[in-house]
Amino acid sequence: MPLTDPEKLQIVQKRVFIKKVCRECGALNSVRATKCRKCHSRNLRLKKKELPTKKG
Repeated sequence: MPLTDPEKLQIVQKRVFIKKVCRECGALNSVRATKCRKCHSRNLRLKKKELPTKKG
């Protein structure tokens, strides 16, 4: 069910995409994190902000 309301879409994008991902263990962390909550590595990146497209 696709979202058409722009306000709701913005809320969903904040909750889903604004996170950091650990490059070593793959754990999701808050955007303010400086080290991983799981393995304590400092090797973090921002989550990719592209919506997956359906193939077929």
